Amino acid sequence: MFFLNPPEVKTAEVYSAMPQEMRRSGVRSAWADANRGGAATDSFLEGPVFDANGNLYVTDIPYGRIFRIDSSGSWTQIAEYDGEPNGMKFLNSRELIIADYKNGLMVCEIATGEVRPFLERRNSERFKGINDLTFDSKGNLYFTDQGQSGLHDPSGRVYRLRKSGQLDLLLSNVPSPNGVVLSPDERVLFVAVTRGNCVWRVPLMEDGSVSKVGQFFTSFGPSGPDGLAMDERGRLIVANPGLGVAWVLNRRAEPEVVIQSPVGFSGSAVGASLTNIAYGGSGRSSLFCTESVTGSILRFELEIAGAPVRTGEG
Repeated sequence: MFFLNPPEVKTAEVYSAMPQEMRRSGVRSAWADANRGGAATDSFLEGPVFDANGNLYVTDIPYGRIFRIDSSGSWTQIAEYDGEPNGMKFLNSRELIIADYKNGLMVCEIATGEVRPFLERRNSERFKGINDLTFDSKGNLYFTDQGQSGLHDPSGRVYRLRKSGQLDLLLSNVPSPNGVVLSPDERVLFVAVTRGNCVWRVPLMEDGSVSKVGQFFTSFGPSGPDGLAMDERGRLIVANPGLGVAWVLNRRAEPEVVIQSPVGFSGSAVGASLTNIAYGGSGRSSLFCTESVTGSILRFELEIAGAPVRTGEG
């Protein structure tokens, strides 16, 4: 890819790795059969989100687990259930809302680990497979319904669940919608389109509709954009698992920084699967990344803080 102004290329550090005793070595899962070609998968981390006390929460998709990682890097399992949890955000200070591929939207009570349904179906129809989600300042929830969609079947969907309970279908033609994030003024929704290897820009109109949806950024490689984040300056950060990097893009989608994963497949310097990202640390100046295949959490310091992440309370 050619850039007029080549970006800085920097490398993240390993912040913490899942302890060996928590890994499910030698266990076969239906999720890995469908999504990893049956490859041995002892964990697959996703959904990073921070609480007000600086604890990081992540999901383990194939084994239906949710972990809390404290500021010292120590891991605690807070829930395990029959599901495939992916993206997460805080519904309130006591509960996480989960984009669960298998079950729909679910809620986890942090203190007890109890997981219960929040929205399993729409008009009695199951979702394709929910992937990721984000709240706006009014407590409206935007989420992607990815399923097994792709260029062969561009039928992935993006929804908005209003605080009133009204469910709006915003897009229904996306080839693998994944991560979602709002611009700082909440007038634009960005959607990672994994199998299209790009990020869509979705203007949100005053009447609740969308208009003039366009392709904001184009990547390359075997697996396209996944998790998204936004910083206070309006730069979009894009996790790109197929390349093992996170792109830091300005408002014109020009990469300013490329953050590389320091861990990869055996014999390779290329990251294995940098899937999702969240700002945390002092002043939200650190970018934390799930390195899914290796069960690692990466960290990289940035000069611009991340934008605040909303909860279900707005």
